[in-house]
Amino acid sequence: MGGMTDNAGVADAVAALRAIGYYLERDRQPTHRVKAYRRAADTIAALPAAEVRARRRAGTLTELPGIGPKTEAVIIEAMDGKTPAYLVKLEGDAGELTGAGKDLRAELKADLHLHSEWSDGGSPIEEMARTAHRLGHSYIALTDHSPRLTVANGLSRERRLQQLEVVAELNKKLQDELDGFTILNGIEVDILDDGSLDCDSEILARLDVVVASVHSKLRMASEPMTERMVRAIANPHVDVLGHCTGRLITGGRGTRPESEFDAEVVFEACRQFGTAVEINSRPERLDPPKRLLSMAVEMDCVFSIDTDAHAPGQLDWQVYGCERAEDCGVSPDRVINTWDQQKLLEWTAS
Repeated sequence: MGGMTDNAGVADAVAALRAIGYYLERDRQPTHRVKAYRRAADTIAALPAAEVRARRRAGTLTELPGIGPKTEAVIIEAMDGKTPAYLVKLEGDAGELTGAGKDLRAELKADLHLHSEWSDGGSPIEEMARTAHRLGHSYIALTDHSPRLTVANGLSRERRLQQLEVVAELNKKLQDELDGFTILNGIEVDILDDGSLDCDSEILARLDVVVASVHSKLRMASEPMTERMVRAIANPHVDVLGHCTGRLITGGRGTRPESEFDAEVVFEACRQFGTAVEINSRPERLDPPKRLLSMAVEMDCVFSIDTDAHAPGQLDWQVYGCERAEDCGVSPDRVINTWDQQKLLEWTAS
């Protein structure tokens, strides 16, 4: 029986639409284009396969929400057992993101800063995990936002506890299917104005990885900003200092200057308290700037090279951070996500 008469044809169409979304995200295409293909995938995935096949025969796929002529063409080609022409083009165009950073990227076993649809990401936890596994990782840390960041749908205490249960169930499933792949429970916790953290200690103690970041009052004067950051770095629950300058250098949100702080004092605190400095790989952040990254290297800090991904295609951006790390002399042994999961967890627990 052909692809059009079995459930596999519909599954192939869903997979093709999501793959197109992945390549568009990876290539930093406009969000509305990405969402069009992901929305179409969600629409047909939610329907019985028999209904999708019936609509395909009747020519009524475009009557479904989120399905237009372009996504319909992808669905029909996939259901007919072909690789959709648009997907073939995107795969053909998807060269290396950058020529450098490959050696260090090959050493990475994890991504320790990423978001799901639970906060401001665009995809389910499972899809982020499966994509990370396909990219060669053996584990990830899921770090959805803390409650005060309402613009990013930060998780309340109740939702955080619920997510812990969801991740536990997902891990049972994925460890069998993906050779022991694990989702670690994490958080990107807001550093509040006084340096305290936007999450209670009981929850933080239950998490595997805590990334602490400044998201508000980024123009605070240097001295109080330095004190604010150092207090957070010194918190025993904090493992990683996220995107330390908060700068934006490109992208749809516009640009934003670096926050002002005494970098020498902040990086010395990171060294003393065993907090990794994040090398944030997002193209609009690339944070810290190379002059500060070089300073942190000279000051014997350790690092975490992360994507801060909000969608599956962005998980491939890690090589941008690796390129910058190599340029600034970061050796693999000083990057905590080159470590295996057991070593990483022993380090965060200490």
